[in-house]
Amino acid sequence: MRVLSDAFIPELPGRYNGKVRENYDLPDGNRIIIATDRLSAFDVILTAIPFKGQVLTQTARYWFEETADICPNHVVSYPDPNVVIGTRLDILPVEIVVRGYLAGTTSTSILTKYRNGERAMYGITLPDGMKDNEKLPQPIITPTSKAFDGGHDEPLSADEILAQGLLTPQQWETVSRYALALFARGQQRAAERGLILVDTKYEFGTDKDGRIVLADEIHTPDSSRYWIADSYEQSFAAGARPKSFDKDFVRAWVTERCDPYKDTIPEIPADLVEQTSKVYIEAFETITGKKFVPDLSGATVLDRIRTNLKPYFS
Repeated sequence: MRVLSDAFIPELPGRYNGKVRENYDLPDGNRIIIATDRLSAFDVILTAIPFKGQVLTQTARYWFEETADICPNHVVSYPDPNVVIGTRLDILPVEIVVRGYLAGTTSTSILTKYRNGERAMYGITLPDGMKDNEKLPQPIITPTSKAFDGGHDEPLSADEILAQGLLTPQQWETVSRYALALFARGQQRAAERGLILVDTKYEFGTDKDGRIVLADEIHTPDSSRYWIADSYEQSFAAGARPKSFDKDFVRAWVTERCDPYKDTIPEIPADLVEQTSKVYIEAFETITGKKFVPDLSGATVLDRIRTNLKPYFS
């Protein structure tokens, strides 16, 4: 099975290993970002999914191009289907999560908190009587601290972000404005494809001129939750989880079997890995309207990437 679990390339400088992506800082101020096939959830790596890295990179490419009029992004070039070269940024220490529905499975999700009796969260108060997966009156921003070195994301309010000096008031205003505009564009384009963009995560950084720039990925099945629009009303009325186009069903499989924050997570079975690969590919095709063409050149995915990145070897 062709999977990219590791993307270590010793000839490239400045390696930084993330949960899903591996980064190499180039002397020219740019960064090579390789999307592996690793599947991360609950702050751990669960397994590797064939073609996931290519799907993520190409889905993000579609969305970066679709939203370039809203805010600047980090993209410089795409030397390989799994790779983007981006401007190296100073990443802001806050992840911006925009939510349109009372949904989620993680400890920081508003649904988890709501089920536990919380109504005031992230500096926002939700009304009583809401149901699982119900549409919010309007999209809300639920920021979290950005976890480094294996830490966990922590919920933040706008007041806490400013009080802790994580962002300046001007930076907070800019990222909030960008995030809501990006989410609105995402929901609009998704609706045209028969999808609901439920929630998503954005990461921003500053360039050498201090501009705020969109980084990492945008509206991918990893960073976002998508539902099938024509199944939503029926599922919601029945109290069932809407059919999704993302890794949420893997999260659900895990949470049905253990507490992922306390227990040892069971190994993801091969049939679920295969199913997840098909879901990612179908998500790409539905979101973009394009046929997914897996790049099978090279003996392995890493061999192909090495060949395409040789011009950057030091």
